[in-house]
Amino acid sequence: MPVNARMRIMPMTMDHLAAVMAVERESFSQPWSRDAFKFELIHNEIARYLVAVVQGTVVGYAGMWVLVDEAHVTNIAVLPEWRRQGIAKALLSRLIEIAIAGGADKMTLEVRKSNWGARQLYQDFGFQALGFRRNYYSETREDAIVMWKFDLDQR
Repeated sequence: MPVNARMRIMPMTMDHLAAVMAVERESFSQPWSRDAFKFELIHNEIARYLVAVVQGTVVGYAGMWVLVDEAHVTNIAVLPEWRRQGIAKALLSRLIEIAIAGGADKMTLEVRKSNWGARQLYQDFGFQALGFRRNYYSETREDAIVMWKFDLDQR
């Protein structure tokens, strides 16, 4: 059975934090702290975070901020053994739906210049590389590519 048939995407809660932290540590060289996620969930009124769950296990998560007519993707991560199965695609699709429902008509994000898989995913959704941030990732001094999608309701 395909993973999408077994996967549920739901709002992230405090109960998901331990599992989300495991995804975070497996995915990033400088992971966000538990306190950062806690702040996002409890205090950041513009934040929207989701988890992807397969058979009771959090296998990925995604987050964004929605402010007026613009959404900013903060992060998307999937456990390494679950990658390339459509989980990030499903999470991004749901983020876009939520952004549109919240009044956003455009979305932006930063992605590592070397992260070809993520860049391809975003391009498949119609994001365009329109800028870069030099030395954006402090641990490696890698540049980030700034991508935008201006027609959220067009897929």
